[in-house]
Amino acid sequence: QVQLVESGGGVVQPGGSLRLSCAASRITFSIYNMAWHRQTPGKERELVARITTSANTNYGDSVKGRFTISRDNIKKTVYLEMNSLKPEDTATYFCNARGTIYNSEYWGQGTQVTVSS
Repeated sequence: QVQLVESGGGVVQPGGSLRLSCAASRITFSIYNMAWHRQTPGKERELVARITTSANTNYGDSVKGRFTISRDNIKKTVYLEMNSLKPEDTATYFCNARGTIYNSEYWGQGTQVTVSS
């Protein structure tokens, strides 16, 4: 069974930084577009950042210029560098994998990020 396991969440002060990691297993990682989404109770899940199999990236408007997504195909891991964090960034962050050959999709269990003073 495909597994996506997020790590790196925690509590940070406004203006601080965190790096989230998503480790994939039992997956042909290089043929999957990878993304980070986030969700707050009562709100719909929103796209934070996406990186394609060819390493093209897209970011949500609210995080552009502050977050950077990257991938390591050898380690089968996708990262999200989060800088200049704001209280509005507080959410559960989910790792997502979407196939480019077959229309398959997988989600991790999520990691909590809390930005507070």
